[in-house]
Amino acid sequence: MTANIVSGNTCGGLHRQALLFLSWVTSFSISLWEVVVFTGGRTQPGTTKPDEGDRHPYSIIECEPKRDVILPSVVYIQKILRRKPFLIKNLENVMRRFLQSLELFEENERKKLAIFTALAFSQKLSGLPPETVFQPLLKDNLVGKGLVLSFITDFFKEYLIDNSLDDLISILKRGKMEENLLEFFPPAKRTPEAFSEHFTKEGLLPLVEYNDKKIFEVKLKEMKSALTSQIAEEADISEVIETVKQHVKDAKFPDIEVVRILWDVLMDAVQWSGKNQQQNANSALRQVKTWAKLLNTFCTSGKLELELIYKIQVQCYEDTKLMKLFPEIVKSLYDEDVLAEDTILHWCRKGTNPKGRQTFVKALEPFVKWLEEAEEEE
Repeated sequence: MTANIVSGNTCGGLHRQALLFLSWVTSFSISLWEVVVFTGGRTQPGTTKPDEGDRHPYSIIECEPKRDVILPSVVYIQKILRRKPFLIKNLENVMRRFLQSLELFEENERKKLAIFTALAFSQKLSGLPPETVFQPLLKDNLVGKGLVLSFITDFFKEYLIDNSLDDLISILKRGKMEENLLEFFPPAKRTPEAFSEHFTKEGLLPLVEYNDKKIFEVKLKEMKSALTSQIAEEADISEVIETVKQHVKDAKFPDIEVVRILWDVLMDAVQWSGKNQQQNANSALRQVKTWAKLLNTFCTSGKLELELIYKIQVQCYEDTKLMKLFPEIVKSLYDEDVLAEDTILHWCRKGTNPKGRQTFVKALEPFVKWLEEAEEEE
């Protein structure tokens, strides 16, 4: 910033002028930001000149819509606020009014405001909490005209030049918008498909992937909640199967994810009895037998069966009360035709998940030996 003032580079005129009245800026309020810094009004002792006077070309609205041109103004504002912190609230009020009046600005001017806002967050400018930026944007007429989407797109693109997606998500959370990104879109376009198409086209693929993941997690949670309720109510197994199929169809869940969720839901529904291993074993095996048809419906390949074994392996390894149940659960799933002989033997010989593997393979040795002998006889 100092170099700009000394050399007279871009926006340097604004900085020289501002420093002259910095000693008496205490008499300024909103007009300092709105008239001088943003729209290029000129000053005279104790006040600003009338609107009809010449406007200086160094304001944010008059500068070129480029980050290297607008950044010095952001740095300059931060310097003023450090000296005169009572002006922070005035800056916040001006920004709120500007953002609620986007339709009064030209497209090029809205882009400059978006760049300025992104740089303000990057520089952690005082006086611009995220809710000050995001909440005023959500006026129905602004959103409906697509002005908000255009502004927020420029904001995202500019902010992500110097910051990570995690940083962006952090300010969206503080602005209470992380879960409501579709509210930036006109009502007719508030769909995941429109979100993906728009931001992919704008080169913001990481944001698209993040949103897809959030949607995926929400839908997984919804399916898990629905299954938990049905299992707790001991619904007919055919109804539960149809529920799973409908959720899979609507959300396009990968088969592997479905198998994982089914096992989690079934085990979560077991009434565990503290340290009584025999009661725990009986409860777990009873659950497997009761819902074997559900598991069998969706474990439709050796790959999915192997994924189920891995899921059981990790759970038994991480939960001490299940540690000794692994071989019993595997044998029960075999008896119920959920796990095939080839899948179990493949896991024993070539399984890749190391968690508790040595212990579980040893515990399963008698059963595996029986399977191998049966295989040889065939």
